Amino acid sequence: MDKNSTSSTAVPDTAWLGRGRHLGPEPERDVRRNLLALKAARVIDDFLDLDPVEAARSTDLYPRDETADPGPSARRVFEARWSVADGITVRAQLTTFDPESRRAKGEGVGWVLAAEAERAWEAGWPSPATVFWPDSDQVPWDHETVPDVRLRTANHLPKDDDDLRRLLRACTRQSWAVHVVIHEAMTPDVLGRRPVSAFLPPSLRHRVVEHRATPDQALIADFVMKRELGVGIPRGGAVVLPPTPRLFEYDAEHFTVPNVFLDGTEPTALLARIQEFAALPQHLPADAEQALTRLRRGWHLLTPDEELAHARAMVTQYAKALEAMTASCDLYREAAESALEALADASRGGGAPRPASPTTSREDPSPWKALTKSLSRFRGPTPQEPGSESPQPPHGA
Repeated sequence: MDKNSTSSTAVPDTAWLGRGRHLGPEPERDVRRNLLALKAARVIDDFLDLDPVEAARSTDLYPRDETADPGPSARRVFEARWSVADGITVRAQLTTFDPESRRAKGEGVGWVLAAEAERAWEAGWPSPATVFWPDSDQVPWDHETVPDVRLRTANHLPKDDDDLRRLLRACTRQSWAVHVVIHEAMTPDVLGRRPVSAFLPPSLRHRVVEHRATPDQALIADFVMKRELGVGIPRGGAVVLPPTPRLFEYDAEHFTVPNVFLDGTEPTALLARIQEFAALPQHLPADAEQALTRLRRGWHLLTPDEELAHARAMVTQYAKALEAMTASCDLYREAAESALEALADASRGGGAPRPASPTTSREDPSPWKALTKSLSRFRGPTPQEPGSESPQPPHGA
């Protein structure tokens, strides 16, 4: 799986992007079972389970370039198509990846998910993550690429200052998710330990990572966050962390909520800030852009009507290419015939070069015409017509 790198492009408003790690033994089996169940329940229209090599293969009918290749570490490619409100079609592609090194085998199997709708994405639509992955706490697919961080749960900040700094840097620079830090004014009960992200609309639940600072971490968390990110956290409050790089003007005060009551009730003010932040232009990392490009250019799950339209388009494209090749061959044949005529004229001449006429020098200087001109200069003198007068020498010569 590609490492994260910088890009100045924003995520298209039609796209949903996510990635993570599955720490279980058979991630592809979990995906297949979920897709089969959703297709049987008619939640999705259809899906495909593809070998990465076959998915990237180019054919005459379906030509593909290197952008459709997920790379040598790809394990499996899954595609799914479903409809949302007003019959809007969503196409999504999930690719699983082997760890980048043997040392990283304990980090599980990586996955990248790119989905795109026919119009701007709405937070209330179903989450693409739970189209492919089971929406169950028993399946460990929701681990972030940042170590020791998970979606769908409240992640407590590390106690060590250096570990906290490393975590904040990784979350704001490497993660694709929106990160929120909440300070627990007092130790919450069972209801208060429920993650706030559970109250978010479906498509946002798996794009938000929630961090918790314990009551005794108020000062150290505030100090480290101000030093690393330029934003603090109020006691008993919360803040949406700024991303790196930023494609918009981040207002720390605006995205800070002074009071969050962790009693199981819906924290409306914090949820509103998270949704507002998620709706702003988000940075598109280079590897996320590659995943979106693979979805667009390497799509396989076509309907019969789409296959017919694609076949007709390819026939038209090949017909135009053949017509252009035929026209090009005709031009080359005409040029070759002209060159042969020029060679024949040159072989019949006496070999004396003739100066080019002014009108000839103004003609179109194509390569074949230039060759013809050069050869024609070696023709012999043109014989005079009978009855034509030859130039007379001057008197007295």
